[in-house]
Amino acid sequence: MQLNKIPKIKHTTSNNFFLLAGPCAIEGEEMAMQIAEKIVKITDNLKIPYIFKGSFKKANRSRIDSFTGIGDEKALKILRKVSETFDVPTVTDIHEVSDATMAAEYVDVLQIPAFLVRQTDLVVAAAETGKVVNLKKGQFMSPESMKHAVTKVTDCNNEQVLITDRGTMFGYQDMIVDFRGIPTMKQYAPVVLDVTHSLQQPNQSAGVTGGRPEMISTIARAGIATGADGIFIETHFDPANAKSDGANMLNLNLLEKLLTDLVAIRKTINHL
Repeated sequence: MQLNKIPKIKHTTSNNFFLLAGPCAIEGEEMAMQIAEKIVKITDNLKIPYIFKGSFKKANRSRIDSFTGIGDEKALKILRKVSETFDVPTVTDIHEVSDATMAAEYVDVLQIPAFLVRQTDLVVAAAETGKVVNLKKGQFMSPESMKHAVTKVTDCNNEQVLITDRGTMFGYQDMIVDFRGIPTMKQYAPVVLDVTHSLQQPNQSAGVTGGRPEMISTIARAGIATGADGIFIETHFDPANAKSDGANMLNLNLLEKLLTDLVAIRKTINHL
C-alpha cells in the first residue's frame, strides 16, 4: 500500500501519520462542508495527510428506528462535493456487494465494516473496483486473522489495502484496545487505529451505543506511540445532537489540540 497513490492526498512526505476523520454519518451538505473545512485547515497547517470520512448509509444499527441516512445517492453526492471543494480524498463504508460499484463512483476509499470483514463477496467486490480498501478488524477477530482478509484483497490484484483496528469486545458491553495487535497487523498492511469506535460501549439495554469520549486523547496517544500508521476519528461540532454515534465522537473544537499533540509524539517516535 502506497499512501501517495490515493488521489488528492497531500503531505505524504511529511513523515506524519495519516488521518481519516469526519462525522459518523452524512446528515446533510452544510454539516459535512463545515466539518471538512475545519479539518482540512488543521491538517494543512500540521502537514497531516488527510482523508475525509463520512458514511453515506448506516446499516448496522441496533434499533429499527435509528438514523440510517438521508438517501444513498444524496449522501454520496455530498461526499463528492467535499472532495471537489477541498481537494481531498474521501472514504465511506459499504454493507452490500451492490454498494461497492455505486460508492466507487463517488469516493476514493471503500471501507468494510468490522461486522462484515469476513464476508468474502463484499471484500472481493470492494477490491475489484480498484479503489483503496480499508478493512475494519472485527471486534471478535484476532490481529493474526486479519492476514486472510488482506489476502482476499491482494488476490484480486489490488495492493491498495489498509487495516483499521476498532477495538475488541471485552465482555458484553465494552471494548478494549490490545496495542500488541498494531505491530502484528503491520506485517500485512498499514494499520490505522480507530480511536473513537474503540471507546464505544455497545449492546446497551436502550439500544443506543454508549461511549467514553474522555479517553480519546489517551487511546490516540498510545496508538501513535505503538506505531500506528494512521488515526481514525469521528468528530462533530455538536456530538450530543449528532444523529449517529454521538456518544463516542470527539467535539470538533478539540481536534486541533489533539492532532498537535499527536504530531509531537510522532516526531519523537521518528527520532528514536
